[in-house]
Amino acid sequence: MSFASRCDRSPVWSALQQRFDAVGRSFDLRRAFADEPQRFADWSFQAPELLADLSKNRIDAETLALLLQLARDCGLESQRDAMLAGEAINHTEGRAVLHTALRAPAGQGLFTEDVQASLSAMLSYAESVRDSARSGITDVVHIGIGGSDLGPAMVVRALQSFTQPGLKLHFVSNVDGHDLAPVLRDLKPATTLFVIASKTFTTQETLANALAARSWFLAAGGSDIARHFVATSSNTAAAAEFGITTTFGFWDWVGGRYSLWSVIGLPIAIAIGAENFRALLAGAHAMDQHFAQTPLEKNLPVLLGLLDLWYRNFHGFSSRSVAPYHQGLGRLPAYLQQLEMESNGKGVDREGQVLPYATSPVVWGEAGTNGQHAYFQMLHQGTDVIPVEFIAVKRTHHGPHIQGELQERLADQQRKLLANCLAQSQALMQGKSFDEALAESAPTASKALDAATVARHRSFSGNRPSTTLVLDQLTPRSLGALIALYEHRVFVSGALWGINSFDQWGVELGKALCGQLLPRLSSGDVTGLDSSTAGLLKHLLA
Repeated sequence: MSFASRCDRSPVWSALQQRFDAVGRSFDLRRAFADEPQRFADWSFQAPELLADLSKNRIDAETLALLLQLARDCGLESQRDAMLAGEAINHTEGRAVLHTALRAPAGQGLFTEDVQASLSAMLSYAESVRDSARSGITDVVHIGIGGSDLGPAMVVRALQSFTQPGLKLHFVSNVDGHDLAPVLRDLKPATTLFVIASKTFTTQETLANALAARSWFLAAGGSDIARHFVATSSNTAAAAEFGITTTFGFWDWVGGRYSLWSVIGLPIAIAIGAENFRALLAGAHAMDQHFAQTPLEKNLPVLLGLLDLWYRNFHGFSSRSVAPYHQGLGRLPAYLQQLEMESNGKGVDREGQVLPYATSPVVWGEAGTNGQHAYFQMLHQGTDVIPVEFIAVKRTHHGPHIQGELQERLADQQRKLLANCLAQSQALMQGKSFDEALAESAPTASKALDAATVARHRSFSGNRPSTTLVLDQLTPRSLGALIALYEHRVFVSGALWGINSFDQWGVELGKALCGQLLPRLSSGDVTGLDSSTAGLLKHLLA
């Protein structure tokens, strides 16, 4: 199998290093805005369902031109087209990568008949569950982990205002019983549906929780496992052995962290309904089309991926904070952690050669304004420069039950939320000089300190980069587009780094060692273990 060129093997790589040494290292955002009155217009980009403002990033037109040439040298467009055409770009596992086929309209994507049949069956079942008068279901407990949990849990929370009244969704992922037990406490077997999500139906954590849920169900008086348990899995035999007769399967070209668009999205469909689930798919497909057809210069996933490479490999920024200014997107940073760090947290290229440069940054964050009262101190005055990604939503959607004075108060809170979002990105860029701090009154400062000392504590370096993504409204369609944007962005940076973004061998060793240690927690045998593991095991058993 032939591989595209790696970024450091392009002649542009050294030109980018020279550009960074000459301009990038000392790039000042405040000066850039002063010199470029049209900077916002020049550096804001439209994509389906959102606007992206890249103007507060340490980049200029000359640098972008070099990065775009780098993308062409690495064959980014051909790599993208190979993925969309269904070639086995996940070469270490011999698989195609076709999550985009899951959201293509009928007749337009690969495997369209199979995809549409699977989608229709899943949505039909979801609608039958949503009809509580007939199903009797009031609570749905989704049991999965990793990609089988993070995506559905994030989407259901984000689209809470579109969910079915009287139908509660619960998500259990951790093998720690403290995750499952509180959920079961207030449930009744007769009105509860369990969705067991595991592609192989062998995932240790998921199967442990599923067995515990079944034990609770039977002990609490439940009798019809086939009616109250359903699986999203390709292992129908194992599901049947468990007692499940309704199983929705999917294909090996659906990776876990890209699976919410498949039958793994069953809890999403139950929560928001078939029409809204199709809107979620439509938003993602619109972004797929943008990624596939838009010239690189205006292609938002490409631009974000190039910016990620510029920051990681030349500026040396090792993390990126995601701050969604919408409470519904509170789980988005956790979802993006898996999407990006499991995809691009690799140390060898596609040929298995050790990479001489850094790959995935650490992705982390919290919903605004909570984050402002927690970690933003470090963003403004810490010793590390951390690019921030703000996500703002113009208009709220609380649902029809919000009326009158409450509606006005919540509208006022939305204005406060947006003002905070804009203020934080502005403050990161502008900072505050020593002279500005010295001229200010600081009523809470200690009277024992002289004014200059207080000013040094209250000054900010500024020039800290950020990107702002703006959605008109958080809807199924706009959320689909936003998620797909991040998926394609991760693909872009991985393609340039020359890595396989679609395997995850790094998680295998821990799983294997867990399997070896588990019996020792019963036997107490520490033979052959290192002294730390042996000592800890003895302490846990004492």
